[in-house]
Amino acid sequence: MTDTITLSIVVPCYNEEGNLAPLVNAIREAVEPLKLGYEIIIVDDFSTDKSWEILQTLGARDPSICARRLEKNCGQSAALWAGIQAARGQFIATLDADLQNDPKDLPKFLESLKHCDCVSGSRIKSRAQGDSLIRRLSSKIANSVRNKITRENVSDSACSYRVFKRECAGHLKFFKGMHRFLPTLFKIEGYRVAEIPVSHHARFTGKSHYGIWNRLFASSWDLFAVRWMQKRMIRYQVRERINFPGDNQ
Repeated sequence: MTDTITLSIVVPCYNEEGNLAPLVNAIREAVEPLKLGYEIIIVDDFSTDKSWEILQTLGARDPSICARRLEKNCGQSAALWAGIQAARGQFIATLDADLQNDPKDLPKFLESLKHCDCVSGSRIKSRAQGDSLIRRLSSKIANSVRNKITRENVSDSACSYRVFKRECAGHLKFFKGMHRFLPTLFKIEGYRVAEIPVSHHARFTGKSHYGIWNRLFASSWDLFAVRWMQKRMIRYQVRERINFPGDNQ
């Protein structure tokens, strides 16, 4: 691994004690053959199990593992945003801690990123092979409603598996629930977003923190907030400058 950090892998974590060590090993196996500098940033959202103790042990063994623990449980968006803010890499990858996202897909993301600013994963095809009918149906309904309101065409907006250039997040404003809308928020800022199919596995250990309620209904306010931003946000560029220090005249 080189000294320069090219890739920051950000993982929000809540009560994932059985998944953390296997996840770190899977990330290493996927990234180390790429011969690039990387860091693994895991943000513990005030877990009530042994997640933080395990992260302390992992971090003591490997300096590439950076961990933060939030003062109280704040939700996935806060944990993800805390990790993105701490990231030092040129590119930032976000994925879940439960090993449903496969780190083996990371090279595919980085290759696709050569042609855009953000690559978002889509589990539509892979979920058809393993998820229950209710789970697939709730996800389909949630995606349809989100796309209808935001006038988007993102096939799997709830997929947390994404890789993007660090500048994409430079001007975003944090709000609860933002993790569901990152591709759309990047588009509002003028960045190019693409989707690729990704693997989807059954949760390695532990219980899912999501159901139909927080897949759709709990995000209703967020949907309308994002739609408002789409209509009201203004992007601008300065054409010329006079007497600003550091400008190239």
